[in-house]
Amino acid sequence: MAADQPLALPRWLQTRLEAEASHFLFDGGPKPDFSRPAGEPALVPPDSVSWRVFKNPISLFIGGTSAVLLELAEPRVRSGVWDHTSFRTDPVRRLQRTGLAAMMTVYGPKSEAEAMIARVRRLHARIAGETPSGAAYRADDSELLDWVHATASFGFIEAYSRFVQPLSEADVSRFYLEGERTADLYGAAAAPRSDEELRAFFDAMRPKLQPSPIIFEFLHIMRRAPILPGASRPLQRLLVRAAADMLPGWARALLELNSEWELKDWERRIVRGAGRIADRIPLAGSPPVEACRRLGLPETYLFTPRG
Repeated sequence: MAADQPLALPRWLQTRLEAEASHFLFDGGPKPDFSRPAGEPALVPPDSVSWRVFKNPISLFIGGTSAVLLELAEPRVRSGVWDHTSFRTDPVRRLQRTGLAAMMTVYGPKSEAEAMIARVRRLHARIAGETPSGAAYRADDSELLDWVHATASFGFIEAYSRFVQPLSEADVSRFYLEGERTADLYGAAAAPRSDEELRAFFDAMRPKLQPSPIIFEFLHIMRRAPILPGASRPLQRLLVRAAADMLPGWARALLELNSEWELKDWERRIVRGAGRIADRIPLAGSPPVEACRRLGLPETYLFTPRG
């Protein structure tokens, strides 16, 4: 079978992977049906770069972790996350909610995605506080929303391009254009709209970023939390290190991430192999597959080359 075709797994292994994916995303809450209502479009179309990138659980884990590392470097964001979320006490449930929100934003019916984002914005409007140094913050501060959107864009693009398959400049530009509607809905009206704008925004934010012990607490939580099943725990720890390794050099230095958080060449090959395999496995019941069904597309649409 060609490397760009869906990967046929033994039935027992396919079933196990599908159960584990469903358990992570939907355990403890109702499972949204991404296959309905039939024909309703998502915020971005199925031939988008976003649909291709977000279908890969390996690069999503790496990219999301890398994004949070950058987010936590901003003191106001760091205080908002650490003081007003359940990440320290219930990290798995928090990750489930975040992952499901990402899936709904990309693959969900447009009406449900917009309703979910509106609920998030109402929640953010009630969150405010002060950093340990006395700086006031609000979760709906436009600059902080821009920073969160920018770090997420960087994380997902960089992880997919580095550990799955390289994205062309045209693909990266399309990815940013596809994210404009979502950024506006979340209130990140001035979020970067191109790779050039992202680099400029990073440069502008660097003087405001600071190291913190909380960043290492986050990394250790991500390594220890039962996110992947027991046999896959060594891979989970490797993916967390991949997220730190993927950061720009200036960010690793600023966050004081030493060689412990760098991948060796053979480890990088393992992560890249896992990412490429994951990119070829459609999982029944997953948001990407159900969204394809909703739009009348084959369940293997995202896993089959298109001319």
